[in-house]
Amino acid sequence: MSDGSGTRYRKTRGEGEIRVGTSGYSYRDWVGPFYPASLRPADMLAHYAREFNFVEVNFSYYRLPSARTLAGMLRKVPEGFLFTVKAYRGLTHERGPAVAEEAREFRTGLVPLLESGRLGAVLLQFPYSFHFQSENLSYLDRVRELLAGLPLVVEFRSREWSRNEVWQWLAQHNLGYVCVDGPRLRGLPGGVVQCTAPTAYVRFHGRNAGKWWDHEQAYERYDYLYSKEELKEWIPGIASLAREARAVFVAFNNHYQGQAVTNARMLRRLLEEAGLL
Repeated sequence: MSDGSGTRYRKTRGEGEIRVGTSGYSYRDWVGPFYPASLRPADMLAHYAREFNFVEVNFSYYRLPSARTLAGMLRKVPEGFLFTVKAYRGLTHERGPAVAEEAREFRTGLVPLLESGRLGAVLLQFPYSFHFQSENLSYLDRVRELLAGLPLVVEFRSREWSRNEVWQWLAQHNLGYVCVDGPRLRGLPGGVVQCTAPTAYVRFHGRNAGKWWDHEQAYERYDYLYSKEELKEWIPGIASLAREARAVFVAFNNHYQGQAVTNARMLRRLLEEAGLL
């Protein structure tokens, strides 16, 4: 791994801090499974932060985050609570001529998190159609430059990127590789564990193979509840990331009906039993 200066380093065993949370927190169908019926939507984040120590902000994918909004979110959480922020879709999915301006606005919105030291990572999640080819690698390098200085982690939905040359390139440029758990389908990443930067990241999308490609509503893809045995498969990998990274973020994206909360709690208990938390 690299610290950005070209220096290679290895963390001492067990030094990396592991944080377990969910991808998003403001879901109507979490009322009942997680949130009390009497809770106002404006109070969801404060309620969430009583149990979890980080959250992956996902609304920033659909609209550029404002500094005012993120400053308001900061006021609702305790000291030590961190945010990871999903990059705006213009930077990862649309990739149009306005990308430089979008990157500038995105950075501006993150200022409250940066100034308070509460930004854990910026998640660059590229679609399955973002194939491993030279022009896409060049584009990724451009986004890296536009967002220089931010703790960037990259999620590839295509297995084409799961290769040594990509991991080496990410490590060279201090970009974290996002380890993904999803359906065991051809072409998807398939649970590869790699640490390429001081910030490591794992996203659990669920293993709903039948609805991954064939669904009417987007949430159907993530309608899945992991078993304890399935989560146990990840304990060695997460332990490995903690030995290598300074921080490990584990985010559950199987959000339908609060299943992400159930599995986050389950994984946390498994990590505690393994002496990792």
